Amino acid sequence: MSGVTLTFEDGTIRVDSDGVPDPVTDLPGVEFDARTKTARAPAIRYRELCRALAERGVDYSDDVGDWATLTLTSAYELREYQRTALDAWFDTDDRGGTTGDDSPAAPRGVLELPTGSGKTVIGIAAVAALGLPTLVVVPTIDLLEQWRRELETEFDVPVGQFGGGEQRREAITVSTYDSAYLKADDVGGEFGFVVFDEVHHLGGEGYRDIARLLAAPARLGLTATFERPDGAHEVVADLVGPLVHSVTVDELAGDHLAAYDIKRIEVSLTPAEREEYERHQSVFTDYLAASNIEMRSGSDYQELVKRSGTDPRAREALLAKQRARDVMLNADRKVEELAAILDRHRDDRLIVFTAHTDMVYRLSERFLLPAITHETAASERREILERFRRGDYSRVVTANVLDEGVDVPDANVAVVLAGSGSEREFTQRLGRVLRPKADGGRALLYELVSEETAEERVAQRRR
Repeated sequence: MSGVTLTFEDGTIRVDSDGVPDPVTDLPGVEFDARTKTARAPAIRYRELCRALAERGVDYSDDVGDWATLTLTSAYELREYQRTALDAWFDTDDRGGTTGDDSPAAPRGVLELPTGSGKTVIGIAAVAALGLPTLVVVPTIDLLEQWRRELETEFDVPVGQFGGGEQRREAITVSTYDSAYLKADDVGGEFGFVVFDEVHHLGGEGYRDIARLLAAPARLGLTATFERPDGAHEVVADLVGPLVHSVTVDELAGDHLAAYDIKRIEVSLTPAEREEYERHQSVFTDYLAASNIEMRSGSDYQELVKRSGTDPRAREALLAKQRARDVMLNADRKVEELAAILDRHRDDRLIVFTAHTDMVYRLSERFLLPAITHETAASERREILERFRRGDYSRVVTANVLDEGVDVPDANVAVVLAGSGSEREFTQRLGRVLRPKADGGRALLYELVSEETAEERVAQRRR
């Protein structure tokens, strides 16, 4: 095999060998493309191709990895736990041996740290240390703006942006997942390093293609909660690298994050709510029993969703499950308990989380709370959060929007009224009150749970 050339083309690595495809099709991921009469591999296999060619002693021309070196310095002083996490990621770099020290840097893996612990700082330190053209992929416009602002401030260089009305590439570029999905096959050869913030989103079926279409050998995933109920974190590990370091909330509480308490308050359903809950829940459980289905994981639930497309009884069961869930999440006595909590903490800075937009507006109207939902315009949301930051508002109510990807001002009390079923939601909401307090005070999270329901069972398992 001689005269091999690697080129990025439309989300793939084109492998040319003097126009003869056969000798290269046994390389990792390489197949012959009859349409273009060329050998190709998915761009994600670029690093493996380099290694395989080097191990075989093949001289090859690499038109993919000739990335310019960026001279970047970071003024951040990493905390000990941040440095430990970053070092664990760098330790995955497999340069050396048969591939040589001049081959592309290739540390890969996911770092799991709590909300508020400075994951962005770790990511920026990695960008500075590698000095490679970098793509940062984030789930929301808010995070896109935050990353761009931080990168421009830290490095004093122009930062490109894909999303939010802009499509401009620079050596360092920030993109939403949606924009990266649309552009990866065009720009996937331009970056030697990719950072996936809130990397659990990459487990989504469509977003997986982003990682497959990028040639970047160096990959870093950042998240507060790596594992997904549907098991898709295993796919993320294949695309970005395994979980290489994890830091829990309890490891940082009291030192780098505020010490905290969790108070779980169980409320009873009213007789009418109980009757409605049991009626809908029995429709769901009866179907499971008749169909020999056991809900042991997220994939079991997805299987039920698939059945509902062709089985009317499965669809009826899913609808009944949703109606039962609505009853338990929006129980009237939760609202009564919230009234007591608001009165008890009238001098604290407080965020109320709930599951449904309708409940947000109900609470906003009853308690005169500023409300943030997916329907809230970006400008209005920024204004509410800025007033919360200044102290004009001391409390706010929201439905899921502030779970991740938004720079939420400091608060010391959170009330989870509904919707804390997953470990991810609970961890993210707890993280919203864990920033260190100026007075050294403790953070407090209330979780209101409807007793003798599926919500109570989930809360008990998490505890």
